[in-house]
Amino acid sequence: MTQFVSESVKYIGCNDKDIDLFESQYVVPNGIAYNSYVILDDKVAIVDTIDKRKHEEWLVNLDKALEGRKPDYLIIHHMEPDHAGSVVDCINKYPDITLVGNAKTFVYLTQFTGIDSFTNKVVVKEGNKLKLGKHELTFIMAPMVHWPEVMVSYDSYDKILFSADGFGKFGSLDINEEWAGEARRYYFNIVGKYGASVQTLLKKAAALDINIICPTHGPVLSDNLAYYIGLYNTWSSYTPEEKGVLVAYASIHGNTAVAAKKFAEILAQKGEKTVVVKDLSRDDMSGVVEDAFHYDRVVLAAVSYDGGVFPCMDDFLHHLKSKAYQKRTVGIIENGTWAPCAAKAMKEVLEKLKDINILEPIVTIKSALKEENMDDMNKLADAVVNYNK
Repeated sequence: MTQFVSESVKYIGCNDKDIDLFESQYVVPNGIAYNSYVILDDKVAIVDTIDKRKHEEWLVNLDKALEGRKPDYLIIHHMEPDHAGSVVDCINKYPDITLVGNAKTFVYLTQFTGIDSFTNKVVVKEGNKLKLGKHELTFIMAPMVHWPEVMVSYDSYDKILFSADGFGKFGSLDINEEWAGEARRYYFNIVGKYGASVQTLLKKAAALDINIICPTHGPVLSDNLAYYIGLYNTWSSYTPEEKGVLVAYASIHGNTAVAAKKFAEILAQKGEKTVVVKDLSRDDMSGVVEDAFHYDRVVLAAVSYDGGVFPCMDDFLHHLKSKAYQKRTVGIIENGTWAPCAAKAMKEVLEKLKDINILEPIVTIKSALKEENMDDMNKLADAVVNYNK
């Protein structure tokens, strides 16, 4: 796919609809886009390559965009293979090309490719510039967004921010879908742990006059940039995006599921407008992680298992911990037949997280929900509904 981003900047990325799991873990029903760009000026610069999976298509797009010219530079913003997987293909086709990256870029490039040294290279640091003609790129280091070597660049001529993984989303570019949903799932599951690093980058970007954002996944953004930047500020500061309750349950034989769904009904009856119920055994884990960050409250309902908690709940909590889950309010419902212990196991994880408020009472069910549990169910529901009202 070749199209113009501006008069002299072309998009040469590729859609991948053959992939089943992005990073071998995230379901991508609408595929993924690997984005790459070419800046045509007195000097020609390629901005990032793409995943090896689509390198042949990318080389065709590149050749078409160049219209017979030879590229002078290949700028490598991020060394992850879905972005830098075709660097060697590019070098093989254009052996005189100069690679542009920071010191860590070339360390990782050697690790991935086995090539000990690169004769034609420019090592850049914070604030360094590369003049192509009318276009001048300023390099901005963005370590841990979400790898140590990540950098972005700003083209002062077209006022473009080449943002690496920032502002990316799942989904190929020929799919018409709302941006925020898959961008949110992408952000929290891939970049989410590194909110402080994203905040640092946003502060640097605030000093720039940006008209276009060119990420390495997802669409080029050129309208209403304040909306996208605002969401990134919300997400990276771990601020809940919306008032609502996620009820996430882990059930073996269905009794805990009954309790979780009943609790959701009680919340709705008490006036809670947004209640989302997810089955951790069956619903996509990355989507539930997204929901946990999206809303300000979560209720965890889980059955006891082998002296702890049912594995899918344990896995969910592990995902939240690894993505620095914080600033949320949590209610707990546990189930157990002879020695309920799920609540203890869940609390042990939650109490290690930052700014997590665990509500009382904790509801304990013995085997199946009964009338005797309804008083505590209602008390917990009141606590959830009325918290921060």
